[in-house]
Order: sequence, then C-alpha cells, then structure tokens
Amino acid sequence: MTDPTPENFDLSPILDGWPFEPGTINVRIVRGLDQLPKIQVRLDLGIIQMNIDGRPDGQHPHGFSSLLEYFEARADEAGDPAFFHESDDEATSNGIGTGASESGDPAYADDGENDDEYTPASLNLDADTCRALREEAAQFYHRYVALLVLEDFEGVIRDTSRNLRVADLCREHAADDRDRAMLEQVRPYIIMMRTRAIAGQALKDDVPKAAIAAVDDGLESLQAHYAETGEPEEFEGSSEAQSLREMRDALVPKLPVSQKTELRERLHEAIRRENYELAAILRNELRMLGD
Repeated sequence: MTDPTPENFDLSPILDGWPFEPGTINVRIVRGLDQLPKIQVRLDLGIIQMNIDGRPDGQHPHGFSSLLEYFEARADEAGDPAFFHESDDEATSNGIGTGASESGDPAYADDGENDDEYTPASLNLDADTCRALREEAAQFYHRYVALLVLEDFEGVIRDTSRNLRVADLCREHAADDRDRAMLEQVRPYIIMMRTRAIAGQALKDDVPKAAIAAVDDGLESLQAHYAETGEPEEFEGSSEAQSLREMRDALVPKLPVSQKTELRERLHEAIRRENYELAAILRNELRMLGD
C-alpha cells in the first residue's frame, strides 16, 4: 500500500464549504487559476469542474478543439483526392477506413461503370472511435445541463447543437450498425433540451411569440425523427414531446392581446381549408387568452 497523499490534497474543506442539496442540480461558476471561468457541479460524493468554453475538460485532441471537429475536418477532406494517398496504416490508426477499391489504389473506388472516374471514399468510423465520440459528447451533456440551470441559454444551444452533430456523424459514418443507432436513442432528448433553450432565450428577450415558434419547430423535429426511424406512433407518447407541449401551453398566455387578432385570422383560414385539427388547437389558444 502506498503512502497517503499530503493533507492539502484532501477535498473535505471545499466540500464542506459547499454542501450538497438533494433534489436539485447544484451549479456555480468560479474563476480558475488560469483566470478563466469554470462551471462546477456539486454531486453527493464530490465536484465536477468544466471549462465554460471549448471541450469541457480543456483537452485538444489531435490539435482540434474537440474530437468531433477533428473527424468533421477529416470528413471534409474526403472530397480531396490527396486525402486518400495516406497509408492504410495511418488511416486505420485514425479510426478511418480508406474506402480503397479492390485494385488497392485508395484514390479510386470501382463503381462498375467508369474506371477512370474518381469517386471519393467515405469516412468509416470504427467502434473505438465511436465510443470516444460518445464519451466526449457525455462531457458536453453534463455542461449543457448545468448551463440550463444557470439560464445560459446560448451555451445550451451551442452544446446541444454540437451533440446533434455527433449523432449525425456517427449515423452517417459509423462502420457498425450499433454505433450508428446508439446516439439516435438520445436524439429526442437533445432536440428537446435545445428547443427549451431557444424558447428560454426568446422569453429572456421578451419575445413570447418566437418562443412558441421555437417549441413548434422542436415538435416538428421530434415528429420527423420518429418518422425517419420507422416509429411514427412513438411521437405522441414520447416524454420529450409531452414536455414541449406543456411548455407551449404555459407560453400561450404570455402572448400579448394583439396576438388575438392574428389567432382569429388563422382560425378562420384553418376552417376554410377544413383543417379542423389546427382549428381546434387555435381555438384552445384563444380560450387560454381569455377570448
């Protein structure tokens, strides 16, 4: 057994100075030794500290601000013939398949029609790379949850948009079906969190109409996701859709009285077009406005 570390490594004074409160997310911003702001989250057994900008742990994989941006850059390079002239070993070590043709020349892919036509090979992410991308995404998840508590809506929008890009990258370029599908399971949650942040920022700017429009866009995105995954019936019962509907119901009364005229016009137009489902929604909105 090794000797214990010096007493000044003990975190007890810091933990005692910031007691954990069950049932809530304990978040604060402090200034780091580098004079940059840090986000701290108090857990029951300790504290998580994250950078407020860039990758939460402050690392720069491959010289990029995140692993995602590194692989996005490599995906962009897939359109450049020079990209395919690296060695197979180098491509494999980067978690990227070369997409080489059977002839062994990675600069060409045999399409069966024109052997002289250059066809860019696709990015091919192996299981280890996808796992590393998911682990990095988890860091951003912890940060955007904390930022939502702090009502830093712009930060939440930035980080949730970024994690949606991770899901897109893995869905399009993962070599294994399981890796392509894994982040799709959490896509609805990320969409919901991003929508809440956009609506929250609109409310902070005192534009409730824009907040409602953001929620409507979020609901459309959720519906499109479930349709794309072949489970359209899951949309109505999803907790994310229910959360956004509740948010929308809470936002409607915040509309100024001047919005009544617009709602009435939309109601008449919906009835004229025999869109009775929309008409019923608009009637409910008018009732909530006291009309």
